[in-house]
Amino acid sequence: MAVLLVSTANLSCKRAETVDFIVKNSVTYTVDNNFKVSTSFAVKDGKFLAVGTNDEIEKSYRADHVYDLGGKSVYPGFYDAHCHFAGYAGNLRKADLAGTTSFAEICDRLIENQKVNPSAWVQGRGWDQNDWPVSKFPDRKELDKIFPEKPVYLTRIDGHAAVVNSAALKLAEIDDNTKIKGGEIIKENGRITGVLVDNAMELVSRLIPEMNEKEEALALLQAQKNCFSVGLTTVADAGLGTGTVKLMDSLQKAQLLKMRVFAMLSATEENFKEFVSKGIYKTDHLNVRSVKLFADGALGSRGALMLKPYTDAPEKSGLQVNDNEYLKDICQKCYDAGYQVETHCIGDSANRLMLTIYKDILQTKNDRRWRIEHSQIIHPDDFRIFGDYNIIPSVQTSHATSDMYWAVDRVGPERIKGGYAYKQLLEQNGWIPNGSDFPVEQINPLFGFFAGFARMDQSGFPAGGWMMENALSRQDCLKAMTIWAAKSCFEELERGSIEAGKMADFVVLDEDIMKIEPLRVPKTKVLETWIGGEKVFPAIER
Repeated sequence: MAVLLVSTANLSCKRAETVDFIVKNSVTYTVDNNFKVSTSFAVKDGKFLAVGTNDEIEKSYRADHVYDLGGKSVYPGFYDAHCHFAGYAGNLRKADLAGTTSFAEICDRLIENQKVNPSAWVQGRGWDQNDWPVSKFPDRKELDKIFPEKPVYLTRIDGHAAVVNSAALKLAEIDDNTKIKGGEIIKENGRITGVLVDNAMELVSRLIPEMNEKEEALALLQAQKNCFSVGLTTVADAGLGTGTVKLMDSLQKAQLLKMRVFAMLSATEENFKEFVSKGIYKTDHLNVRSVKLFADGALGSRGALMLKPYTDAPEKSGLQVNDNEYLKDICQKCYDAGYQVETHCIGDSANRLMLTIYKDILQTKNDRRWRIEHSQIIHPDDFRIFGDYNIIPSVQTSHATSDMYWAVDRVGPERIKGGYAYKQLLEQNGWIPNGSDFPVEQINPLFGFFAGFARMDQSGFPAGGWMMENALSRQDCLKAMTIWAAKSCFEELERGSIEAGKMADFVVLDEDIMKIEPLRVPKTKVLETWIGGEKVFPAIER
């Protein structure tokens, strides 16, 4: 449905400045310091030139194109503070296993996907054993039946476990004696089941052929198309290699990849040589100034590193995927280079470990904006460290509503009080960035916005919300996916709000998410997405 109605009538004012276009009769949430709501704004040379009332803009500016929104709501372009954009792109040809209710359904999807996208390796992503009638890890036996010779690699929803078949185990030379630090090869009655957790996954994943540059480019362009359709204009992509970053840069310079990307580098020698050692690299569309680390695994696969054993698996306390000295060394190198550090921390032990390493290097309050990614389970004694050293808790509010069905079983009723504690984390520094972690969650940022203030799933469960003492306000949820997300990436002076001088990235929705009934929020549709004053959704057919 077209929303922006183009008027060819010029605004009449003798001294009016000519601009590229004007938007009027809108409900524009500027997300400025005063959280002002305006009705009109003018755009010139890809930036917001002025924001105000219809009369104020009409008196001062003229344009050949005036867009009358008829009262529709406008927001700053949505900014995902933590996702895997390139990973999502690479998954588009794989079987989508999200939402499967049994392993039999997974097998059916794999067979159908191979008919459409035949490949040397059978790949899929998104399974979650917690959604099945019997909540236990799968077994390779069924995969061996349907793919006896072709290797299979299926990634769990959180990206921290995979199930493979016997053909894949054989190629990787994994047997009963195989061990790996920071990972686990799951066995049952002494037999390898095919489930690999954290670092064990790499034993097989490293054998899977990578996409060539042309395939990767096409995948990135399809991914941005999907992301534009849900209002995303900037993504912070966590864990990128040198080749992918350079490909993104070339596609952006060719004006093909218009998505703005904050690149979190993987901690590889090549990335340190090509980027970190040379300082910050920045364009209007790409920002390279950070390194992504991992401290532990995920709660769903019991790889999250806990101070005490899991309540539902007393023999397990999780996995530390990198040792202390390595983590300290990378952090110090980043500090010396002026680079930001982001570390994946789920369990309370992993969070304490990285908070300790950070504070020992940072030493005092600062503006380095080092981040703890996920900040999922925090010991009560450790919350204050975030504020004491200006460490940023980078969260994904939709994780709470995805995990709430089983999280208490994992850690018990006492430890869960420090889990998904977004309001308490917000209070440490007075601001908090929110992302989705897609493809772990869906790409739609409105799902995270909804989860942040409602803390229920999209069916309305549980009534009244889950652990509402840590719910955020709608205003804070909007800031978390716009201005605070931008701030977490050192970009708050360029984007994240609709203000004069900032890049003209904005989104038009069919409903006002700040006012409508909660359960309508996830159903709200994006009507238009604009980047730098250019409409990128709906795409203009050329």
